[in-house]
Amino acid sequence: MTGGCDAVVAGAGPAGSVAALCLARAGRRVLLLDPRPGDRPAGPAGAAAATDSDGPPRDLPYHRPRGAGPYRIGETLPPAARILLHDLGLLAGLGADGHLPCTGTEAAWGSGELYGRGNVLDPHGPGWHLDRVRFDAFLRGAAENAGARPVCGVAVRRTGQPGAWRLVVREHGEERELPCAWVVDATGRRAVIARQGAVRLRQDRLVAVYTVLSGPAPADQDLRTLVEAAPDGWWYTARVPAGRLVAHLTDLDLADPRLRTTAGFLERVAGTRHVRTRLDGYPAGRRPDPRWAPAHGQRLTPPAGPGWVAAGDAALACDPLSSQGILTALHTGVRAARAVDRCLRGGGRGDEDALAEYSAFVDGVTTRYLTHHARAYADEHRWPSAPFWARRRPVVLAGTPLGALTPG
Repeated sequence: MTGGCDAVVAGAGPAGSVAALCLARAGRRVLLLDPRPGDRPAGPAGAAAATDSDGPPRDLPYHRPRGAGPYRIGETLPPAARILLHDLGLLAGLGADGHLPCTGTEAAWGSGELYGRGNVLDPHGPGWHLDRVRFDAFLRGAAENAGARPVCGVAVRRTGQPGAWRLVVREHGEERELPCAWVVDATGRRAVIARQGAVRLRQDRLVAVYTVLSGPAPADQDLRTLVEAAPDGWWYTARVPAGRLVAHLTDLDLADPRLRTTAGFLERVAGTRHVRTRLDGYPAGRRPDPRWAPAHGQRLTPPAGPGWVAAGDAALACDPLSSQGILTALHTGVRAARAVDRCLRGGGRGDEDALAEYSAFVDGVTTRYLTHHARAYADEHRWPSAPFWARRRPVVLAGTPLGALTPG
């Protein structure tokens, strides 16, 4: 252990907060690095709010709605998360934090007609449509209550040697160093720290273009997620606490220029068969400009090494079609903390075993994700020659399965 702390967790999104929570509960001295503490919701959770450290890539147009509070896309938490949240002692608190239940999914996928899958028979009950800013604040608050110490700043790089790292942090243009024995990289797809000792593999160039219609409209009581395939990608919409989220998923190079403006985005929505019907009743006044976010599948290999572990999107990011992003972040956060704690207790060969076990866990999740991803996209076959769908055709080119993760 260094003179600073046992571990610094870089990033206060779901993975980082849960990792810090578990390490603190294990008795470790842990710092939770929060890159953007200013994005905080009003209300009781405001003092603990934090947003994910993963911003859109530099080549994406990015617009923050003027006059609007912060909004985080990535709002679906599936029913299976109840088990983990219960084990962490967080389930009751989440239920009291104003999120909406998700009662199932409707999809026009492989056919123009809608088919549904409800959560009525799910043994875990309904999932959630989250207010992500408030959810992230809730998790960070739990980590702080457990003893994790919040630190403001953005992770830049690490220096030193395993067991005696110095994490370089930037705040208000000035850099300083945080000495620590271990670093948990939860900085999102950028994997700012972990990529110094690993390779990022990506699946495609998928991006999400989205907006939130403020409300909700009194008549909008549908709490199901609606997914609709289109020739150039797919759409989804869901009721969220802030109103109704509408998102279009496509490849960056295929994105219609009209999606850059509110009028153009709504024009594209009007061309859908089902998603547009969910917008009835929302006021036609000024609506926020569309925002953009990366949505491609991605993983880091290896996801851990001497003195560092990647968690959340830094370790494995999923295509939003899977609805598994937040759940995967929570699980990797818990497992990353377990690996670090085990290394701090043991040392020597125990470190290698703990990191190998964590890497095997991420490998297993990745394999299952890629299998389900390929099956899901293969189910849509109405536009086989359209570039978006042709790129996701389940064939093998030059020995590499299409949709597999490759350097880039």
